Amino acid sequence: MLPKNVTFHYICNMLLEINNLYFSHTKEKPLFQNLNLRFEEGKIIALAGESGCGKSTLLNLIYGLLDWESGQIIFKETPLLGPKGNLVPGEADMKFVAQNFDLMPYATVAENVGKFISNINLTQKKETVTELLEVVGLSEYANILPKYLSGGQQQRVAIARALSVLPKLLILDEPFSNLDFSRKIELREKLFKYVKQNNISLLISTHELQDVIPWLDQIVILQDGRLIQNENPEEIYRNPYNPYVAKLFGEVNIFSEDEIAYFNLSKFCYYPKEIKISETGFETEVLESRFAGNHYWNKLKVKEKELIIYTDHKIQGIVKISFT
Repeated sequence: MLPKNVTFHYICNMLLEINNLYFSHTKEKPLFQNLNLRFEEGKIIALAGESGCGKSTLLNLIYGLLDWESGQIIFKETPLLGPKGNLVPGEADMKFVAQNFDLMPYATVAENVGKFISNINLTQKKETVTELLEVVGLSEYANILPKYLSGGQQQRVAIARALSVLPKLLILDEPFSNLDFSRKIELREKLFKYVKQNNISLLISTHELQDVIPWLDQIVILQDGRLIQNENPEEIYRNPYNPYVAKLFGEVNIFSEDEIAYFNLSKFCYYPKEIKISETGFETEVLESRFAGNHYWNKLKVKEKELIIYTDHKIQGIVKISFT
């Protein structure tokens, strides 16, 4: 039996529990069947999988926008009721930024961000709004109406507004999908730093794990409503459960059982950087070698098997490779 103080610590740090959840859009094909998940407080968690796997549906269920058939969703030790039990959609101490940003069209960006902040101390309110606009990289747009912003900019306004009340849990559905690459890099670092500093738990859905993996504490992978893998990022990256999981991290070489035996491999998948040019190994023909920024992208062929590898320089002709 665990000491009492250990059990108490565990309970206090458990933010969200999903127990035996059953949900279906149609009776003929259930999406979630006996889904079980645990999210600890203060963590940054990614819900990952291909489009249609159930990510957005699960976020809507957690926030209370959809009813489930059976099971429990428990937030801070309190069972949630869903739309059947709430007159107003949503849950207290949570904020959800979905694809519909629901901004006030005739209020400025600053006014939208400050919507939920009390007017008792206007100086403090202004400082908070200024700080949040800096976090999402929109300081220069404070006095602009949302209709003059791009979709990505409107999304960032909605994120700043959600952060303004310091929720216990912030839920973001594909938060970087509408952003160009440079803005994506800027926002993700500032956003993740801000939620960590303020002990806000963050649950985001994504189909591009490579965008966020350096900041994640936990990855939950869904496939057709089924929980496939649920571990820390490094464990999942190094030991993906199946090819579906491996492909979520970007380009990857998948090997059949016969190919694993032929190449004497220790696993079924190798990322491009895990295959090296070597003095000894398997002879391969270079089919393509293309400059790709910080590396060269190469397509090789060995025994009718095409492989993708990354190198620091252009290669050509016949080269030898080894698997690391």
